[in-house]
Amino acid sequence: MRILLVEDDEQLNESLTFKLELEGFTVDSCFDGEEACYYGEQNIYDVILLDRMLPHMEGTEVLTTLRKKGITTPIILLTALGTLSDKVTGLDLGADDYLVKPFAIEELFARIRCLTRRPNSLNSDNVLTVSDIIWYMDEDRLEGPLGSCTLSRREAALMETFLRRKDQTLSRNLLLLKVWGPESDVEDGNLDNYIHFLRRRLKGTGSCLQIKTIRGIGYCLQDKSDA
Repeated sequence: MRILLVEDDEQLNESLTFKLELEGFTVDSCFDGEEACYYGEQNIYDVILLDRMLPHMEGTEVLTTLRKKGITTPIILLTALGTLSDKVTGLDLGADDYLVKPFAIEELFARIRCLTRRPNSLNSDNVLTVSDIIWYMDEDRLEGPLGSCTLSRREAALMETFLRRKDQTLSRNLLLLKVWGPESDVEDGNLDNYIHFLRRRLKGTGSCLQIKTIRGIGYCLQDKSDA
């Protein structure tokens, strides 16, 4: 799961990034509102953690800008402004949650889990079920009707992206950004290699799911019966 952390306090940014990565999240971090808009507009994040008081552009402006551009990524405002009026303003502008500093890291983890649950697909905080596949996120393990296998870090990030967006056509650019990040110079052919790996993984577990190539666009995970 990829998270964008926007926090201008360098020490807090570094601390939160470290703790989030220990929890298994992939984190891109930035320090001001203009950077936040650039990263957020890539539309590759599962959650955005957004400080309200930022240089160049306040968090509420970032929030409004992203929502106007159709970015629906769940956003948690992180701020020292904790009055009822502050919370109502943030939520009315399009935030999905509001966490007042200082906060316990366990509460932040819980709120992230809450926002990223998918109805009828998540059995628990760390298990994702899609069609006949069970994805154990803590273990990077895929289980199907005929067996299970453990995936590499890149394979796991790509597989989870597909599982969370079953039946959606995902562009090559989105997949590259989502898995390798906006600052990566990874070669385009690497994506094809990893798609090949995942197809073998799905076949090896006996799943009815397949990754279909959408010519000129990208890929789509769907049941074989729908192909």
